[in-house]
Amino acid sequence: MTESFAKAGISAPVLGVETSCDETGVAIFDPRCADPAQGLLAHTLYSQIRMHADYGGVVPELASRDHVRKLLPLVRETLARAGLQARDLGGVAYTAGPGLVGALLVGATAARALAWALELPAIGVHHMEGHLLAPLLEADPPQPPFVALLVSGGHSMLIEVAAIGRYRLLGDTLDDAAGEAFDKTAKLMDLPYPGGPALAKLAEQGRPGVFRFARPMTDRPGLDFSFSGLKTQVLLAWRASDQSEQTKADIARAFEEAIVETLAIKCRRALAATGARALVVAGGVGANRRLRAELAEAGTREGFRVHFPRLEFCTDNGAMIALAGALRLKAGQHETPAIAVRPRWDLQELAPVA
Repeated sequence: MTESFAKAGISAPVLGVETSCDETGVAIFDPRCADPAQGLLAHTLYSQIRMHADYGGVVPELASRDHVRKLLPLVRETLARAGLQARDLGGVAYTAGPGLVGALLVGATAARALAWALELPAIGVHHMEGHLLAPLLEADPPQPPFVALLVSGGHSMLIEVAAIGRYRLLGDTLDDAAGEAFDKTAKLMDLPYPGGPALAKLAEQGRPGVFRFARPMTDRPGLDFSFSGLKTQVLLAWRASDQSEQTKADIARAFEEAIVETLAIKCRRALAATGARALVVAGGVGANRRLRAELAEAGTREGFRVHFPRLEFCTDNGAMIALAGALRLKAGQHETPAIAVRPRWDLQELAPVA
């Protein structure tokens, strides 16, 4: 993949904009670098966590309005960090979906306006493809074919990656995604927002074996996920307990172990089914320490390689959008003048990248 990247047809850096939910991300990626790990010139990120904490979750209208306030200042800051001006850009990439429609429209409108003013090509990027490709920003990037586990607040997916843009869905979530299950479980135990990281931190204090929950859908063939029943098990255990701080930590640990082991079992099944020997893990839950340790240990034991993006690129960010957009612009792909976003978007609908 590094060798093909060196043949980039874009003659200038690409600006990437991410506004799919509650993070405003901007980055500049230079596709002329032979090694994509060296192509990231600058990136900035603003998180809305504090604003949404009062509501216990993301409020779409507030998220959209905050993107409006923060996006252009972040573009200016990112250009300054890269030592560039807008006229030095060669293309603009933005998240076109999936995500919150209002938030997506903020980024798409600003990005397309900038591209129009500078007479640059623009490309709408699939948010999950951005996550999938984020490990390419690391020093030892994966080479297709590989299997990708995409785990976040809204997605738990296993994807077979034959090449960039050639994706086959192997397994999907039937109800709650892993990140959503983390957040909802944290909320029922009165943990602070954002719940997923708070629960994972609490789980470090839990005692092993005090509670044990099911590993959903691992007792039957298939690669789909379902975590709503696990969430119910935790609720019943919590209500029946003394609800002390130690018990809360013990339940958090047992819940996290159930999620992690379920994901690991499905990943190993996917690798066996496809014959791939490399696994990419991306998305917000990909930052979970227990998940990283479990999969790294399984890879060492069973002979497959595991690739994670660095922690700052597990959550939503502009760097992954700039990279994915640069790859598609390099292949000659770009959008029509119409501004369109897709709150729901099947990853398998994407065109391959030559």
